[in-house]
Amino acid sequence: MGFALDFWDYTALASLGIIGMSFLLIVIFILGLPGRIAIARNHPEADAVYTMGWLGFLGVLPWIQALIWAFKPTDVVDLRYTPRQVKKETEEMISRLKGKTPLAFADKRSSDENGAS
Repeated sequence: MGFALDFWDYTALASLGIIGMSFLLIVIFILGLPGRIAIARNHPEADAVYTMGWLGFLGVLPWIQALIWAFKPTDVVDLRYTPRQVKKETEEMISRLKGKTPLAFADKRSSDENGAS
């Protein structure tokens, strides 16, 4: 190349790499923020807010709408469900999004496995 690489060249390259990785981590944190807020607030449509927050990188407006939606839970009125059933479904969805097995589902699965044995 006509010149020798020295300590400062490698330092500049390392600092650019650190800045690039930091930028990428900040973008990932910001894109997932509406979903994490909705999960923490036990939002009835946390999975939709989570998805809309991640798809918000396509445009700024969907991400802003997901952030607003995460703070303002919608009241779901469906006469087919009692409020207890809605609360149970919301808890199961939140535990699934957190990566945990819902207690009701785990109990049912273990009883099915014990009954089948």
